Amino acid sequence: MHVKEKSLEVEKIIFFLDEIGIKVIEKELDETFLPGLSLGASCVYIDYKKMLYPGDILHEAGHLAVTPTANRKLIETDEIATDWPTEGEEIAAILWSFAAAKHLELPLELVFHSNGYKNDSEWLISNFNDKVYIGLPFLEWAGLALGEERAAKEGKEAFPKMIKWIRE
Repeated sequence: MHVKEKSLEVEKIIFFLDEIGIKVIEKELDETFLPGLSLGASCVYIDYKKMLYPGDILHEAGHLAVTPTANRKLIETDEIATDWPTEGEEIAAILWSFAAAKHLELPLELVFHSNGYKNDSEWLISNFNDKVYIGLPFLEWAGLALGEERAAKEGKEAFPKMIKWIRE
């Protein structure tokens, strides 16, 4: 099922991404890894006629968010590293999209739909609901979030609350 128009969830996601500094640009896209979505230099491209899963917008935005600013500007150029995103960045993007879904009060199944994540959607949702946050050390290292222990020491809120949404 293609998303022919912007649903309330898509509008909410786009507004949030705009607020945190990730541009969303409507563009006709050819074949892409995720139907109807692609990444550009510091932006997410969306082809509404081809997009199948609106929650994938958050996952793609997560890639931008966990990538350093200097590298975000290189996306869609020959200068971006051939191993981008790294496995660590991929895991961090998954966890970032979980935090974004919680922040936006979206159902986790919207982001972690059954046709994505190499059939591990249910496993991811179960782990995240049990506070098993695979990738949290990366988000903590990047200055985006705090684990429970460090948050308690600093008197701040722990993940899934974010310190900031975009890596410097």
